[in-house]
Amino acid sequence: MQPRLKAGIWVRGQIAICQAQSITAMVVHKGNEDAGAVLVKLNHFANGCFVYSRVTTMDGDLGWMQVAGGGDGGRETEMQCDEYCRKQVSFDRDVWVVEIEDHKSAYELDAPIVEF
Repeated sequence: MQPRLKAGIWVRGQIAICQAQSITAMVVHKGNEDAGAVLVKLNHFANGCFVYSRVTTMDGDLGWMQVAGGGDGGRETEMQCDEYCRKQVSFDRDVWVVEIEDHKSAYELDAPIVEF
């Protein structure tokens, strides 16, 4: 099992990484500073919009699971991603929602995408 960064520190680090690469990134909902769950809405515009949730694998490693969106792009897919995030915030006020607008698909999540 790997040591974990506090959620707030991780979010601020990702925002800084995006800024350094001229990628637009913002906190849509601020969650619990220490242990809030994290959702990343990754908008590639014509190449799709996705929402990923940070998860822990069976081996105790960090991973990301796609929980909304798809590769079809378009405003409808983005609206579905926004709605997913809104629902999660209504269930859990401690969740962080980070939105990344990445036209060039340059941003990379810090752990592999996993399927359960």
